[in-house]
Amino acid sequence: MTMATKKFHPDILKLDSEKEVERIVEHIQNTTFNVLKRRGGVVGVSGGIDSAVVLALAVRAMKPSRLVALLLPEMESSPESALLGRELCHKFGVEPLVEDMTGPLWGFAAYQRRDEAVRRLFPEYDSTYKFKITLPSGLLEERKLNFFSATIISPEGEEQTKRLPPKELRQIVAATNFKQRTRASMLYYYADLHDFAVLGTPQRNEHDQGFFVKHGDGAMDVRPIGHLYKTQVYQLAEYLGVPESIRSRPPTTDTYTAGSTQEEFFYRLPFETMDLIWYGLNNDIPAAIVASEMGLDEAQIERAYADLVQKKRTTEYLRTPPLGLLDD
Repeated sequence: MTMATKKFHPDILKLDSEKEVERIVEHIQNTTFNVLKRRGGVVGVSGGIDSAVVLALAVRAMKPSRLVALLLPEMESSPESALLGRELCHKFGVEPLVEDMTGPLWGFAAYQRRDEAVRRLFPEYDSTYKFKITLPSGLLEERKLNFFSATIISPEGEEQTKRLPPKELRQIVAATNFKQRTRASMLYYYADLHDFAVLGTPQRNEHDQGFFVKHGDGAMDVRPIGHLYKTQVYQLAEYLGVPESIRSRPPTTDTYTAGSTQEEFFYRLPFETMDLIWYGLNNDIPAAIVASEMGLDEAQIERAYADLVQKKRTTEYLRTPPLGLLDD
């Protein structure tokens, strides 16, 4: 057995959840109170697994009186998200505040700007249709170009899908990003109001692969779970007692009216598979070893490695802080 083989096995991402929770709670307390000199924390609660874990950790790190939990729906949000968010807050003894973001989004003409681009592809598209964008599936099965497609669903359930040209993709994404950025503004309103810090919810997959909006859901003061792979977030969720209704719900973007899972929209692989491959790539483990341990072909791992490298390279701008001149 080689040293590389010792460094990789199917259980490599298994956590000691008790110790990890203690470590994160201490980090939240230290950064919030001692480093940033804030009096408490603000968490945006979406009904998803990541924000659920961050809220559960925050409740352990500070008193409920020092915590603001915000539900930030808009007119296209899934009603299930709000129900799950309320269930979560009730479970952990926090009274949620609700701010409907539809008004600000209308003010930015976010829906209109997006729909204008959609109608250039589908002239018949209107508010009675549902809409989503996705990436090709089956990353491990065959080599496919990493391009986005747009799908509309008529009131009768008829689907149409077309490849998204660059101009339309940019306009749809730019308009949709208003959703995350208006939510960030509301989080910081409450942070400023109470002299609190914003506790971010992105985990490692989102941050490193660029699945976030700069100055949107990427805006935060403390990043409690940014070092964790998605499957590790699920481990902490079970340990912390996050409701099963949230733990069993497929992760969704809850951004487009037709609804799509995060796998369909961006990742292209199940988290259980992707996280192990991502760990292998991050730790320079040869594809052949990862393939052998996972029961896959080396060519499949090479395809996944290439996709992950491309995502990280093309989203480097999102992780780049403001650039200025240095003093002479």
